[in-house]
Amino acid sequence: MREPFQNEPFTNFAITDNIYAFQEALRQVESELGQEYRLKIGPDQIETITKRKSINPSDVKQLIGIVSQADTALAHKAILAAAAAFEEWKRVSPFARARVLYKAAALLRARKHIFSAWLVYEAGKNWAEADGDTAEAIDFLEYYGREMERLAERQPLITTAGEDNELVYIPLGVGIIIPPWNFPLAILAGMTMAAVAAGNTVVLKPASATAVIAAKFVELLKEAGLPDGVVNFLPGAGNEVGDFLVEHPLTRFICFTGSREIGLRINEKAAHTQQDQKWIKRVIAEMGGKDTIIVDEDADLDLAAEAITASAFGYSGQKCSACSRAVVHELVYDEVIEKVTARTKQLRMGRAHEQRTDIGPVIDERAYISVLKYIEVGRKEGIIVQGGRTGDSSGYYIEPTIIKDVSPYARIAQEEIFGPILAFIKAANFDAALDIANNTEYGLTGAVISRNRSRLEQAREQFHVGNLYFNRKCTGALVGVHPFGGFHMSGTDSKAGGRDYLLLFTQGKVISERF
Repeated sequence: MREPFQNEPFTNFAITDNIYAFQEALRQVESELGQEYRLKIGPDQIETITKRKSINPSDVKQLIGIVSQADTALAHKAILAAAAAFEEWKRVSPFARARVLYKAAALLRARKHIFSAWLVYEAGKNWAEADGDTAEAIDFLEYYGREMERLAERQPLITTAGEDNELVYIPLGVGIIIPPWNFPLAILAGMTMAAVAAGNTVVLKPASATAVIAAKFVELLKEAGLPDGVVNFLPGAGNEVGDFLVEHPLTRFICFTGSREIGLRINEKAAHTQQDQKWIKRVIAEMGGKDTIIVDEDADLDLAAEAITASAFGYSGQKCSACSRAVVHELVYDEVIEKVTARTKQLRMGRAHEQRTDIGPVIDERAYISVLKYIEVGRKEGIIVQGGRTGDSSGYYIEPTIIKDVSPYARIAQEEIFGPILAFIKAANFDAALDIANNTEYGLTGAVISRNRSRLEQAREQFHVGNLYFNRKCTGALVGVHPFGGFHMSGTDSKAGGRDYLLLFTQGKVISERF
């Protein structure tokens, strides 16, 4: 029997041997930069005329790789390949499918620093963020393998005399996997392999900014023994192939993580029934957040400052769970701002591959321009007390920025920015703080820092988010520990990394036999 699931440990970079090992991985990956990557459809590796360059956001002159791009004809071919592979893969034992995930996890664990180094170069993650991303990918593989084994066992039903009744979970069919660039290994691995573990086949359209990391993971799946056609690798522009994949009549489900706008578009397109379509398409979507940490008047203010700073500026605020709003009781408002500002000033901005770096770049030019525009909006909607400037022009660097005295309904308090901008909002009392926390169209994560048990219990009931944390940061969900997903425009509350997740990729079938 396989041992119970345990989260993959994070690397301790205070240990000299770990530092040297990671530096060696960075050197190895740097020696492999600039290679070309092809589509994978069924058994075929396909090079196309249209290609896209992936660059290092820490150093825009450094080429990470060149990735072939699909068109609609190749997208159609990929769906047909997935449909053909489904006829065999759905008949493979769930326990055998789980073993592919365990093998992939073992391979990934053995090359943990190598994959993390790719995350450093292509995604601009510092050492700790990259290591956490890779660890989470391993967790998803290990956890979903065990979950598929659990679902494959005889399911408990109420017995009735003279009948044998059985509930089994069977796969859906061909799915489209559209992962984000901000967790380009962990979320990609989780979404893809949850579907695969459940017996589905997929077309994987990676985020354009991090397609090389996706290609490396697809190579690893081949080595783990995954048959051709189960995962088809289809990089390409969303406006070129995205709608086509979603609307295709053979598409059974779409699993998406990304922006609210694209998620709603996918949901709308998927709801339209195509000619010869035999099913209602299922959409599994995680679409971001506008996340709040509340600080009560009797809170541990040092803990509050630590939680806010880590949640707001980890990976330059490029997490859907990032704290972008600190709602603070008026009696401690100024002191909390002072403490957060002091901690933020200690953060070191630099290239992601440098061990000392706390704050790296934002992902690309589009994000860079967008965040800078929001900083200008923030100058009009509040008072900038920290940051607000760009860094080294060699990459997409923006200082961690704190803006105080922001109205609860200001743009920077309502719109998802996805960058290193934190808005401080003053609350007259705890009830007002909860009202502010709930006043956006999102409902992903939130946190409350308080020593008052009655207020924590009040927040437990009234703070309407999918992942609520008390006296800790609002980022850093662990697989199996904090099933992740939100309410409202944050998505379909899929609870990735939880016991319900694989059910989204299956359909229940009841078989009854009377004797």
